[in-house]
Amino acid sequence: MVLNRGVGPERLPPAGRVGLLPPAGPPDPDRLAAGERILAGWGLDVVRGAHVLDRHPTLDYLAGDDADRAADLTAAWSDPGVAAVLCARGGYGSLRTAEHLDWAALAAVPPKLFVGSSDVTVLHGAIGAVCGVVTLFAPMPATEAFVDDPVAADHLRRVLFAPEGELVLRGPLAETLVGGRAGGVTFGGNLSLLVSRGPLGYRPPSGAIALVEDVGEDPYKIDHLATHLLQAGWFDQVAGIALGSWERCGQDLAAVRRVFEDRLGGLGVPVVWEHGFGHGRGQLTVPLGVHAELDADAGTLTLIEPALA
Repeated sequence: MVLNRGVGPERLPPAGRVGLLPPAGPPDPDRLAAGERILAGWGLDVVRGAHVLDRHPTLDYLAGDDADRAADLTAAWSDPGVAAVLCARGGYGSLRTAEHLDWAALAAVPPKLFVGSSDVTVLHGAIGAVCGVVTLFAPMPATEAFVDDPVAADHLRRVLFAPEGELVLRGPLAETLVGGRAGGVTFGGNLSLLVSRGPLGYRPPSGAIALVEDVGEDPYKIDHLATHLLQAGWFDQVAGIALGSWERCGQDLAAVRRVFEDRLGGLGVPVVWEHGFGHGRGQLTVPLGVHAELDADAGTLTLIEPALA
């Protein structure tokens, strides 16, 4: 089945301007500065959101006021001089930020890059659905996964500037959970947030390749989250599933694998285990909203065309 993919935004120009903002938790100032130096080393002109270092007056896990975080995102997205919006970090708060965004106004803006992961899953789903644009599930500049992981950072750099060279995606630990091949449009992100964003109504399109990962959840909790999505019909029309990393998800990663064998193994679709995106070392940057082929026997996700124009 031919599916509608998102519009591929332009790849970054060599000296492109990028907006760096906090849609969720407050970034560590030193790590933020270190991430900015790496981006500047790529030749990028980094512009901080006005509230990037804010903290909520009573809830210190939030980067300032919800409306202010939304204002930063809107300002960067609406600025014609900004080629990409990069989320500084995840944590928690994107669901709250989404409440304050004028989606009609954002949809009227020409497509541009949106980059982030983890808690930002909420915004990937919304931007992909409302704005019809391809987004990048990727490491974020004010996190250890970017600043202290040159392999992950460099893969993001290659996707941003030369996406035609990054069509075949496979992590070093990828294995077959259920064999087979399937084609579809990539959709997904962090498991906890895929459950949380249910009220927003964003579900995989028919025939999608579902991408799912998480961090810091015990196997029984992963079972609960996966079962919730199963009972809600979230997996009913997916053509294949790529499972990413499961960092700090209990003491025995094999227990997490057993959960997915039990919960997803009977769906009759190919499933890859430990594909390489998510919170693990050397994480891959994976586009959401692109046509791709999942080969579970080879452990590969192959993009049919570059994610960025």
